[in-house]
Amino acid sequence: MNFTFDAQITAALFDKTQAVFALGDGSVRFEDGSRNEVHDGVILCACVHPSGEGVVTGGDDGKVVWSRPGEAVVLAEAKGWVDAIAASTESGLIAFSSGRTLSVIDIKDPVFRRDFQHERTVSGVAFDPKGRRVATSTYGGAWLWYARIEQQQPVKLQWAGSHLSVAFSPDGAYVVTAMQDNQLHGWRLKDQKNMRMGGYPSKIKSFAFLSKGQLLATSGAQGVVLWPFIGSNGPMGREATEIGYDESTLIAQVAASNTQGRLVAGLEDGRVWWADPAGRGLDFIKQDKGAPITALAMSHGGARIAWADEDGHAGVHSF
Repeated sequence: MNFTFDAQITAALFDKTQAVFALGDGSVRFEDGSRNEVHDGVILCACVHPSGEGVVTGGDDGKVVWSRPGEAVVLAEAKGWVDAIAASTESGLIAFSSGRTLSVIDIKDPVFRRDFQHERTVSGVAFDPKGRRVATSTYGGAWLWYARIEQQQPVKLQWAGSHLSVAFSPDGAYVVTAMQDNQLHGWRLKDQKNMRMGGYPSKIKSFAFLSKGQLLATSGAQGVVLWPFIGSNGPMGREATEIGYDESTLIAQVAASNTQGRLVAGLEDGRVWWADPAGRGLDFIKQDKGAPITALAMSHGGARIAWADEDGHAGVHSF
């Protein structure tokens, strides 16, 4: 199933029923043809709602909006544009950043809100597996907050440089960030030991865990780079592997489902392929070259893939 939209696609997602695309014109488009006019301006970030129904978007109008087919509800507002957003199914919380502020809201309690201040701009947000702690990426490292506690001092995971995005490992043992200077950085939380994961020829725009957290797949090279997260030391002292190497282009986006081993890659030359690192070979979902892939998603069970490119073309593929 293919689509052509009249605006750039800023995010591709799967809720529990269908693919959803967030666009630069402020609209949310659903696979079933529904369209919500949500933001007065660009949608900058999006995540699946904690209920699994629809998506939550943040825009340069400062609004956080829950969209389902035919319905859009403003959940919160920020003083500036909303840079990053994340949600937890386990806790029912939504976290979003605006400038130096991290905000947390609860879908079951309309009056609940926590605002946490940072020294520098927050560029990425992620929940731990239980939805109790929030990690933010910022200049100088990552900060960890307890999502519901109002007065607290964050744990500061320090490493020099600008950290652009952040994620917890599925077991909650590690925090990983993508940096401005073509590398990943990580911390083992039990002792805050640093993990340097470098050697990339370009900036890492996306990364995703798969195989129940045993592998971390990243963009930023001629093939998908895979870091092992097995045992108590994770990738420390181990070499990464690479699949799908193609010297003519770079991997722009990756997506995976943590429940199994399949991953999908979107390339700078517009192609899209999937592979199982335990198997052999690649299968192309989109073999025609074109505009760079800017958004990519895999459904929770790994059975469906959604992709989008810089020119507003998108597709949904089912295995």
